[in-house]
Amino acid sequence: MAVTPMITALLFALALSTFKLSTSVVVKGKLSCLDCVTDTDFSGIKVLVKCDHVKKLAMATTKSSGSFEVELPSDTTKSSPTQHNSCHAKLFGAPVKLYASNKNIMSKIVKDNKSANSYKISTPLAFSISCPSTLMKNGKCGATDNVVGSSKTVDLPLPSEWGLAPSSYYVPFMPIIGIP
Repeated sequence: MAVTPMITALLFALALSTFKLSTSVVVKGKLSCLDCVTDTDFSGIKVLVKCDHVKKLAMATTKSSGSFEVELPSDTTKSSPTQHNSCHAKLFGAPVKLYASNKNIMSKIVKDNKSANSYKISTPLAFSISCPSTLMKNGKCGATDNVVGSSKTVDLPLPSEWGLAPSSYYVPFMPIIGIP
């Protein structure tokens, strides 16, 4: 007869373990492709969510429709991450190369009026899968006209009558790791 109360207590404990009170704040959003054909699979694109004054980051992976859902990062000392902090979502990466302008890769997170603990992105995170014409230069995407300096090493002048190779062959490159 002692088995019946034990089974009842076990079932009650099991029911409570699956019941979870959720006080988390959820962000929902959808990506927008500027040059995609219909029925394009957007799965695997990463969206990063960051709130000011919160050290934790949240990462979401999009579904095939381009939608994502993620809990806002929060510190345990604060009641809600959106009461005291401004939060942003940023297009972070993808399995394929994406092209986007700086204004389209980040969006502010705002309150969604449909649900109490739901937030949404204020502007859609937009990207292209082919290089936009605004980035095309000299037939290459994003090509610049010699902006990066030369990678030539420092070559100390040695007298040519010594018959030595350039000094860059003798003096190895020593990166500065730290200043004591």
